[in-house]
Order: sequence, then structure tokens, then C-alpha cells
Amino acid sequence: MTEDAKQVVEFLNREPFKRNLNFISFQSLGQEQLLQLLNDVLAEIDPSQAGDIREEASDSRAPRMLNCLKNLKYIPPNNVDVSTFRQGIVLGEKSVIQPILMYLLKNLEPLKTRSYLAKYLVKLPIPTDILHDGSDNQIQELWAQCTELQEQFSAMHRDLQELRKSSRGTNEIKLDIKTMEDEKENLQRKVDRTRKKVEGTPDFNEALQVAQSMRGEKEKGEELQKKLQQQRRLMQTTEQRLQRTRQQVYEIQQAGSDNSPESLISRMEEDNQLNNYLVNDKLPKELDARRKTVRDLRRVAHEPMMDERDLERIEKDIGTLNAEINTLVEKKMMNNNPVKDKLSLFRQQERILSSKKEQLAEQVQQQRDDTGVLEKELEVKRKALRELGGEVLKGDEYREYVQRLRSKSSIYKKNRAILAERRSETGILTRTEAILQKQNETMNRKVSHLENRKGVTGFRDTQDELEKVSALKSEIDESKHRTLDDMSEMVNKLNSVILEKKSLLAPIIKELRPLRQHHQEITGDYEQKKTQYDSAAAGLESNRAQLEQTVAALREECFAHDSRYFYYQSMCKILQTKLDRANLEMKNYTSGDKRQSYRERFNKKIQEQENLTKILREKQKNVKQNHDSEVKQATMWRDLERLMKCKLSVLKQQQEEMNPQVQSNQHARNMNNRDPTHDRLVL
Repeated sequence: MTEDAKQVVEFLNREPFKRNLNFISFQSLGQEQLLQLLNDVLAEIDPSQAGDIREEASDSRAPRMLNCLKNLKYIPPNNVDVSTFRQGIVLGEKSVIQPILMYLLKNLEPLKTRSYLAKYLVKLPIPTDILHDGSDNQIQELWAQCTELQEQFSAMHRDLQELRKSSRGTNEIKLDIKTMEDEKENLQRKVDRTRKKVEGTPDFNEALQVAQSMRGEKEKGEELQKKLQQQRRLMQTTEQRLQRTRQQVYEIQQAGSDNSPESLISRMEEDNQLNNYLVNDKLPKELDARRKTVRDLRRVAHEPMMDERDLERIEKDIGTLNAEINTLVEKKMMNNNPVKDKLSLFRQQERILSSKKEQLAEQVQQQRDDTGVLEKELEVKRKALRELGGEVLKGDEYREYVQRLRSKSSIYKKNRAILAERRSETGILTRTEAILQKQNETMNRKVSHLENRKGVTGFRDTQDELEKVSALKSEIDESKHRTLDDMSEMVNKLNSVILEKKSLLAPIIKELRPLRQHHQEITGDYEQKKTQYDSAAAGLESNRAQLEQTVAALREECFAHDSRYFYYQSMCKILQTKLDRANLEMKNYTSGDKRQSYRERFNKKIQEQENLTKILREKQKNVKQNHDSEVKQATMWRDLERLMKCKLSVLKQQQEEMNPQVQSNQHARNMNNRDPTHDRLVL
């Protein structure tokens, strides 16, 4: 994820965006900023998407972006479902926006072309029921005209692209010719200067003729080398064809070695029986089953919409039919006597054999399908291998390949041993060279000492320098001759190349002139067709808007009728339940069973509530009569409670004052009563 973010930042810092972002600033962008960034990238691809997202509502912004991404063929990642993707577009989640930016920035130029084409080639969203309505011929004619104009537009766009590519090729050829002419002029000037310098030398003409003849021989040698390579390639292809033919002959011989006329006839009879069974028994049954399924599906599709009552009725019918089937099966089992019915065993065997036969036929059909698929894959892989220049080795070819590999391995081992010997010799020679260099240094010191003693110091160095100067002069003379020959050869080559390019370019220029005229005609037709297309699209757009308004009004009317229908239906159900309750009440009241009637129940409850009301009123009357006396009694009890609490607090205070004196008296009595002769410890 971080690598993708870095690539997105790198793309955004380039032309034409130049955002000057870094990884940290990109990661710190908010949801609204990410949505604005995505909208800017979409505006670069499609200028109609430009705008500020703050001035646009989210319910209109999200469908616009989703429609644009649909036209650009963007596919969300596999780990993101559709609802999460749409929610991420609405909220501007980074996990959803970042892959979109990566896709758009990576394929910016192709997506611009796709957006331009989508503006004219996207089908108009006309409902199929309106499009296939036979009563409105005008819409069908306009639709056919629109599709025809779109096809013409796509064909003209392809022609325009091809013409642009061809014109780009001619411009490149013109530039090549211009550069070659410039190089030719430069080389001609160099040749003239060199010719002036060399004209005074002896045997100039003879040397020039020798150089020309040598150049011609070199060209002939190069042509012969090319022909030799072509012959080698032809020989290799012929050998490969010969190997393939031998392999095919070998496979045919292996396939026909074990086949006798009797075995072939028996195999053909088995195949014929199997094919007859498939054609006459198995395939008609499958076809009838498929037809029955299609009929059932059509019948279900043409039936009106069912509600819960219809479903309950169908379930009841299914239950009754299953019960009837079970009763019929039981009757059949009761009537059939296995002792008298001697054919039951054969029928059972026949069912088993027919089921096995069907299973084997299905297996054979499956294996045939698998074989066909494998043969197609094998053919595709063989074609790919042939394109790569290889072939699958089989039989004798594989053995020959193994033998060649063994011979090459033996040669490799021999060469490896020779290389080891050469390396050891190289070590010996380097050691010998070091020893000789040391001896040379000692001899040079001795020679210099002798030169100093004889008075000819530096004679050896001067002689070495003279030899170097003479060798350098000879090399310069040879290089002059070589440069002259090379320059003349290069001039001739450039002349031949220029002539070839001119000869190649002449028919192209001739072909280009009518193509330019044709291009101008096509552009005129294109502009005319484009205006026709725009007018037709505008008419269709207006018709579509009117139709959409009509459809919206009809849908609203349909929704209103549906709501009224369901409201009335619910009211009918409520009234029906009330009516049923009233009928039941009337029935119970008239039949004499008053215990189950609501009237008796409610009268009973009213009587109970009236009795309870009387009791509560009597209690209220008693409370009102005894209220004053009970209030006085309550106050007296509260005063008594306060008095008792006061007495209790006084008593506790007296006890606390008397406790120290009582404890001191008790301690004195204990000390007096203690006897030192007795043990007072009690366990």
C-alpha cells in the first residue's frame, strides 16, 4: 500500500498536475481533500468533470463519479464489495480512493482517449420495454439511426488513427533523409580535403583502384555470408520439418501396429451403439426435461403475482396430492403379490441396468468433453511452442538429444581439462615473465653503468625513442590509407542508402497524396456526420427527458394507487374482524350461551368494579369521620416517642458517669480477696 502511495505522489508531482506533494502530506489529506483530488484527476481526463465538490451535493456527486469510472472501465479490487466501494466514494475513504488514483494516473493518456470515445459511443439508457415497443416506430427509427452513427464514428476514428500513424512514419523518414544528406555533405568535404592531401603521393591511382577492388570484394564476401546464413536457416527449418514428419510417421505406425480389421470393426460397432443410445434414448429424455422446465418457467413468468393466500392454497393442493400419491402407492403395494408377480425381479434388474447404462453414458460424454478440451489446450500449446521455435521431443528424437547432450558433456570435460592445463601454464609463464623482467632491470643497470664509464650516456634510450618514432610513423601512414578507404567506402554506402530510401519513399509519397485528399474528404464527412449525430442526440435527449417525466408521473400515480389499495385492504381486514366479532357476539347471545358473550363478561366486570367502588367509598367515609381523633392520637404517640428517647439519653449519661467509680471499687475488692497460696489459673 505504501508503494502505491509513493507512486501516486510521484505521478501527482509530474506534468500536468505539479502538486508538490510528499508521502507525509499525501497521507495527511482529509476525506474532502481526497475527493477534490480525485475530481481534479477525472477533470484532467474528462473536462466535463471539472468543478468544486463543496458546491455540489453528495447525492449527485457520487453517481457522477461512479458513471465516469464505469466509462473508464475501472474494476474495484476483489476484496472490496460493491456497497463498501460506493460508500467509500461517498465518504472519501483512502482505502477506496488510492487504488482509483493509481489506476487513473498510471493510464492517463489511454483513459483520455477512452473518455473522448465514451462521450459519443456510450449507449443511451432507454428502457427495453420502451425500446421494443412496436407501437412507437419513431423511437425505433431514432435508435437505429443513433447506432448507425455511432458505428460510422468508430470507423472514422480508426481511419483517422491509422492516417496519423502513417503520417508520423513519413515525417520520420524525411528526418532520416535530411540527416543522411547532412552526413553525406560532411563526408564529401572530408574526402575532398583528404584527396587534396594525398594527390601528391606516388602510385595514388593504383592504390585507389586496389582499395576499390578490395571494397568490392568485401561487399561480395558480406553478400555471400548473408546467403550462407540464409541457407543455414533454411537447412534448420528443413531439418525440423523432417523431424516432425518422422515423428508423425512413427506415431501413425505405433497407432496402426496393434489394430486388426476385427478390432477396428468391433470398436466402431461399440461406438455406433453408444452413439445410438445417446441420440435415441438419453438426449431426447434430457431435451424433454429441459422443454418441460422451460414451459414451467414460462407459465410461472406469465402468471400474475401471488400473495399469501395463493401460496397457502398451493401448499394445501400439494399436501392433498402427496396424500393421494401415498394412498395410491400403498394400494399398489397391497394389490401386488410378489409370489404371483414373477417379472418383478426382471423389472428390478432392468431398472438397475438402465441406471448403470445412464451413468456410463454420462461418464462417456463427460470424458469426451474433457478430451476435446484437452485436445484444444494441446493444440494451443503446440502452436505456442512452434512460434518459440521448439518442438516436443519424442522417441528417437529424445534419444538423439540425449546422445548429443552426452557428447557435448564429454567435450565440455575435455575443454575443462585443457583450460586447467592452460591456467597452470599461464601461472608458469607469469612467473617466468617476472623473472625475466628482473633480469632485464639488472641488465639495464649494467648497460647504463657501462655507458657512463665509456662516456655515451643515454645512447640506449635515444635508440629506443628513435625506434618508437619510426614505428609510430609507419602506423600513422597505414591509418591514413585506411581512413581514406573507409571514408570513400562510407560515402558510397551513404549514397546507396540515400538512393534506396528515395526509391522506397517515392511510392509512399505517391500513395500519400491521394490519402491526404481522402483524409480531407473524410474529415469533411466526419464534421457533417458529427453535426447530424449531435442533432439526433439532442432530439433523443429531449424525447428521453419527456419520456422520463411521463414515466415518473405514471410511477408516482402507480405508487399512490398501490398505497390506497393497501390502505383500503387493511381497513377491510379490520372491519371484517370487527364484523366477525359482532356476529359471534350475536350468535352467543341468541343461542343462550351467555357465558361466552362479551356482553356478559363486560357486565360482570362492571358489577365487580361497582362493588369495589362502594367498599372504597365506605372506607373513605370512615377515614374522614375518624381523621381528627387519629391525628391527635398520632401526635400523642410522637410526643411519647420523644419523651422516651430523652429518658434513654439521660440514663445513658448517668451510667457513663458512674462507671469509673464502680471499676475502681471492684479492683480494690479483687486485690483484697487474692490468696498467694492458691493457684487461681482456670483452664
